Amino acid sequence: MSLEKVLSIAGKPGLYKLIAQTRGGFVAESLIDKKRISVSIQSNVSVLSEIAIYTLAEEVPLKDVLQKIKEKENGAPTSIKAKDSKDKLEEYFFDVLPDYDEDRVYASDIKKVIQWYNLLQQHDMLGFLDDDEDDVKSDEEE
Repeated sequence: MSLEKVLSIAGKPGLYKLIAQTRGGFVAESLIDKKRISVSIQSNVSVLSEIAIYTLAEEVPLKDVLQKIKEKENGAPTSIKAKDSKDKLEEYFFDVLPDYDEDRVYASDIKKVIQWYNLLQQHDMLGFLDDDEDDVKSDEEE
């Protein structure tokens, strides 16, 4: 599954998988408890594929940041907890993305990225990172 089908819904914990679209919004399934909810089009919803992290030079897509965390952790859950101190979170994120913009990326943003990574990792949904690499390799071979 790609990040185009994974959603973050404001006011709701965790991540959601897009199941179906309806006339007034869509149906999403929680990755935490598998419960399905109906979400109206007025809700503040973010598709993970459209999220980027500010760096000093550019905006790095969330997919690339998740890939760097996966490489750092060798595909395992993060060595840091989302509830750790602000300093620990920033130190960890600095290892993952050395040039992230400390003025525009808050500890709460780092916390969310770590929670999202761990949730995707727990549900074996990080395969899309490898799929993209395979696409690039096959393009280069042609």
